Amino acid sequence: MAAALPSLAPLLIFARILGLLVAVLIFVWALAFSSSFGHLPPAPDDRIFDVLHPLFMVIGFILLSGEAILVHSWLPGSRNLRKSVHLILQGLALTSGFFGIWTKFHWDRGFLANFHSVHSWLGLSVFTLFGAQWMMGFLSFWHWREVRATRERVLPWHVFLGLYSYALAVTVAETGLLEKLTLLQTKRHVPRKGPEAMVVNSLGLALALLGGTVVLTAISPKYTPSLPTIKQPFVSNSKPLSS
Repeated sequence: MAAALPSLAPLLIFARILGLLVAVLIFVWALAFSSSFGHLPPAPDDRIFDVLHPLFMVIGFILLSGEAILVHSWLPGSRNLRKSVHLILQGLALTSGFFGIWTKFHWDRGFLANFHSVHSWLGLSVFTLFGAQWMMGFLSFWHWREVRATRERVLPWHVFLGLYSYALAVTVAETGLLEKLTLLQTKRHVPRKGPEAMVVNSLGLALALLGGTVVLTAISPKYTPSLPTIKQPFVSNSKPLSS
């Protein structure tokens, strides 16, 4: 039986540390600098929804989906157990992403009011791809009528689209941070080297490192290969009988 590789432990620990750092930084930004959220002039309701948007999208969408990817690298037990936990975490991430997008498109100004940048365009595209990926995984790997050959054909595409959508989600978060920080520095005169800029830049760096660590862990070998047993040829030591 194949044994789990201990070399994945440092990557898993590093990913958890980065995830915790990302969560702390996003909470510090949302709570300590809450006056930076909202429109000009900021309405109280708009400010609350603007604060909830990064919390839902970063902590709920990116961190949960990253943990779902890592499940296959650390969770002991049967394969069905890992698939169940993976599916549940991805479903929670999808739900969080839905509410995160809803916080930006619930105002009376209309749907297109926030659909004006590469951040919003990519964000909706990633959410759509993520939802289609989740549904494809559910139907392909959990539907009882699916044959094994079909699952084997779908699996490489499922893995590729999962990692691709996760990497795109991290990219969308980076564009959102850049867009928000640029707005703060140009419209509200936030210092370029002030504490808020340091928090946002640190958050962007931590997200980039987290995304790379999760993808690297996902593509790394999970088990040591089992070496085939080599059978030694039988050599007879008996001597032929002489007549």
